[in-house]
Amino acid sequence: MHENFVFSSESVTEGHPDKVADQISDAILDNIIACDTKARVACETLVTTGLAVVAGEITTECYVDIPKLVRETIENIGYTDARMGFDCNTCAVVSTIDKQSSDIAMGVDKKDPKLQGAGDQGMMFGYACDDTRDLMPLPIFLAHALTKRLAVVRKKNILDFLRPDGKSQVTVQFEKNKPVHIPAVVISTQHNAHVSHKNLRAAIIDEVIMKAIPKAYLKLIDKKTKFHINPTGNFIIGGPQGDCGLTGRKIIVDTYGGWGHNGGGAFSGKDPSKVDRSASYMARYIAKNLVKAKLAKRCEVQLAYAIGVREPVSVSINTFGTGKVDEAKLVKLVRRHFDLTPYGITTSLDLLKPVYLKTASYGHFGENTRKMTWEQTDKAQMLAEDAQ
Repeated sequence: MHENFVFSSESVTEGHPDKVADQISDAILDNIIACDTKARVACETLVTTGLAVVAGEITTECYVDIPKLVRETIENIGYTDARMGFDCNTCAVVSTIDKQSSDIAMGVDKKDPKLQGAGDQGMMFGYACDDTRDLMPLPIFLAHALTKRLAVVRKKNILDFLRPDGKSQVTVQFEKNKPVHIPAVVISTQHNAHVSHKNLRAAIIDEVIMKAIPKAYLKLIDKKTKFHINPTGNFIIGGPQGDCGLTGRKIIVDTYGGWGHNGGGAFSGKDPSKVDRSASYMARYIAKNLVKAKLAKRCEVQLAYAIGVREPVSVSINTFGTGKVDEAKLVKLVRRHFDLTPYGITTSLDLLKPVYLKTASYGHFGENTRKMTWEQTDKAQMLAEDAQ
């Protein structure tokens, strides 16, 4: 990426249909893993007008009431009125679950869990940079701040005309890799039929944009900044009524807003034996610790696995010219200080806990998940000392 450029990232609210699906999948995962840490879960959800369908492969010794979990999740999001086109009390819930493939189980399930192989092949990426306090790229950091604020003003009834579905997008202009201006902010939010576009626009600017963006970045907004608020005029029909939602369709929103690479594997509804989730968390953990150790200002970590194989087939690190030490040396540091086997990732990040529903909205990395194990920087000092 050049020193002078503009970059945009988007976020969506918890009421976006794809996020509704993600939250249902992770609510089911959390409830299963709370009583069966050996469970194998790959839970997919589809939501559309009046219907939620849960499918996938689940092998477990425990029982969960899937229809009840689906309805509770939808209720917590805010779809509680049939006038929104989707209602927790009246929507149909269909569950079609099978067991995990025995072919996959051969490579993953071992008597000695330390010998567990990767649940699939693939490459996973983790990224960190010193742009923000959470070591996340600024565009996605700001986009998430806006959608979280949309949820707050709706749930607290500060803006009583809002409904759960919504999106944000923030464009940031960089010069010499430093943010200098926000040329555009886009917010599309579902609303009831009684508010005028003029009043909605003013309220969103005052109560969402100006209060969500941290003071340090408000100076990037000026008279040249364009605010696109519900650009089509109306956004009454939304949520699963307006668009079919699917688990795993917002992987860019879930990660770094398009900044850096993405392995393509979705996260929600998958237990940590699926390395497309757990290894992505580990890659973020590694990248964040390397940046916190001041070994690089920007860092992207790639891990790649073969199904049924314990160790990654490759470890790659790119510091985009900001590294204080050679990237090959960083790879050796990583292999020395991080256990990259599925068992090692699961145990070191303490992933066999019901912590996943929180990740299903507003990103799996950064401020929203600040207290998660993969967001810790507890190895930064050790890495800095070993790099000497």
